[in-house]
Amino acid sequence: MGRGSKEGSRSSSITYPLPPPPQHISTYTQKLQTPSPGHVNEMIFSPHLKSFTLNELMYATRHFCDDYLLGEGGFGYVYKGWLNKETLTPVESGSGMAVAVKKLKPEGFQGQKEWLSEITYLGQLDHPNLVNLLGFCSDGENRLLVILVATHNQIFVCPQNWLFPILGGAQPLSWALRLKVVVEAARGLSFLHASEPKIIYRDFKCSNILLDMDYNAKLSDFGLAKAGPTGDLTHVTTQVMGTQGYTAPEYIATGRLTTKCDVFSFGIVLLELITGRRAIDKNRIVEERKLLEWVRPQLSDTKRLFRIMDSKLEGKYSRRGAYIVANLALQCCHPIAKYRPLMCEVVSILEKIPSSSRADSLNKMSSSKSQTNTNGSSPILQWPSQGSPLMPQK
Repeated sequence: MGRGSKEGSRSSSITYPLPPPPQHISTYTQKLQTPSPGHVNEMIFSPHLKSFTLNELMYATRHFCDDYLLGEGGFGYVYKGWLNKETLTPVESGSGMAVAVKKLKPEGFQGQKEWLSEITYLGQLDHPNLVNLLGFCSDGENRLLVILVATHNQIFVCPQNWLFPILGGAQPLSWALRLKVVVEAARGLSFLHASEPKIIYRDFKCSNILLDMDYNAKLSDFGLAKAGPTGDLTHVTTQVMGTQGYTAPEYIATGRLTTKCDVFSFGIVLLELITGRRAIDKNRIVEERKLLEWVRPQLSDTKRLFRIMDSKLEGKYSRRGAYIVANLALQCCHPIAKYRPLMCEVVSILEKIPSSSRADSLNKMSSSKSQTNTNGSSPILQWPSQGSPLMPQK
């Protein structure tokens, strides 16, 4: 997973009214502890986490054999393992519950910090759209995490496989399922931002959203998560970390981190969802390599929007829903952070979008209505002027 973004963004415009924040957003009110470079024994305080031995995790993963390898990132490797559901002791393959075991590469202080960060936040937070941390292992130079990322013993899959399927890979998800994924991911981010103190995810991207066999979405990889500003502070200043193409321009320029940086990243994922293109694609011509820069002029009106929709959807989506998602994406990617919506507002908008893929009849009705609404003079997708908040134009 790439770390460290150098991508910026330039100004444009948009007009879609934001509803007031919903009143039912759940809030985590317990005071969260934040990572420090102290000894690991001083950091592990959650009674819900199990301290595993290295031998236990070696048995659970069959000595970290290649057949159990699920993936590799800058931090290390992820293996599939098997544990007894009640005792969390290692068991024979297929006889317990499937878990993911993240094994940190021994070198690198940054990896140690990310490991501590995941323990700190996932060990204290509980939400349906966050992965469930079961425990950890600290044995000599070995640092591991044990995460429940399975239902019915089916390991979660990375959604980038459905947005960007490789030859012979997974089938791309329908419009309705794509909406389901981003709604649930938005709920996860909204929950983090409502915590006390606020938690800034800092690395929101498609590959950090995991799906189970029922297409339930959970945010994973909290290695770059950071406690947000408290009291009268408006931001925290920190080293720029993240993934190229998803990082907010003001964070890159100043190192000032706010929850609106996560909102920017979420907007990029929405653009990936509707276009089927990656945030950065070096295999394309220069003018089309950076998704946001390429999309901006394409979204000057709704007719052009429908020309850039992901062809893998085969036209099976609500036109009105696509318009709202595109409009919301540009709001989230506004170059000025204060004009971006809050994640609770994003959740409220996404939850109201009609899903045209629930049934063929609904699909036809939705398409028919949206075509009627978008024929003739099309509303222009614009960002608001720098002197005004996001408000509907008269």
